[in-house]
Amino acid sequence: MCCRPDGVMHMPAQNSFKDLTVIIPLSAIENQQSVLLADLQALSDWGMEVIQCSKGSRACSLNKGAAQARGQWLWFVHADSRISERQLRALQRSLELHPDGVHYFDLAFQAAPSHRRLISINAWGANLRSKLFKAPFGDQAFCMHRDIFRRLGGFVENTSYGEDLLLVRRARRKGVPLISVHSPILTSPRKYIANGWLRLTMLYQWRWISLSVKDALAHCRWRQIFNPRHKQL
Repeated sequence: MCCRPDGVMHMPAQNSFKDLTVIIPLSAIENQQSVLLADLQALSDWGMEVIQCSKGSRACSLNKGAAQARGQWLWFVHADSRISERQLRALQRSLELHPDGVHYFDLAFQAAPSHRRLISINAWGANLRSKLFKAPFGDQAFCMHRDIFRRLGGFVENTSYGEDLLLVRRARRKGVPLISVHSPILTSPRKYIANGWLRLTMLYQWRWISLSVKDALAHCRWRQIFNPRHKQL
């Protein structure tokens, strides 16, 4: 899909995504991209641009990739995710229906039978959180038009974590809809296995709650500063 001078967004033909750029952030601990790249190579007929970026934090890498992208659509995919034609077709349908939103996938883990039961709880919780609170995480593969990305100011770089949640909160405040693609994207549970399921689960939930509270308080303070009438109430 492209944006013409008249401001109208137009979808590409089926089996074609030449205006889509897949952006993969890399780091010392996020270097599992070989399987994902193989998936993308198998889908090369779709014509997507693929950019791998490593620049300091994940947020910096994501922003660098977006700046380098030639496509009108930006798809931010973690290195340990898996992509197939199923996801591409679902994404096309979602973009066609809601071209002005931030799109995200349902979360699913590719886990061995010994870990599947616990990990499935995390996937269920993430998808429920996304549905009820409109708070998807970055491993749910955000996709949006580059104009929307610019409107949101990109990913916040001066934070040690939570750049994905801050982008989502900014989208909500600016009235940009958060749209479920209604298709799962597979990701690796390696972090849960390496760090302990309960420990990492509690850490992620604490980060989500902590960022939510800090962001809400900061927003209230700015409203009081710039809205005298609100300050007097």
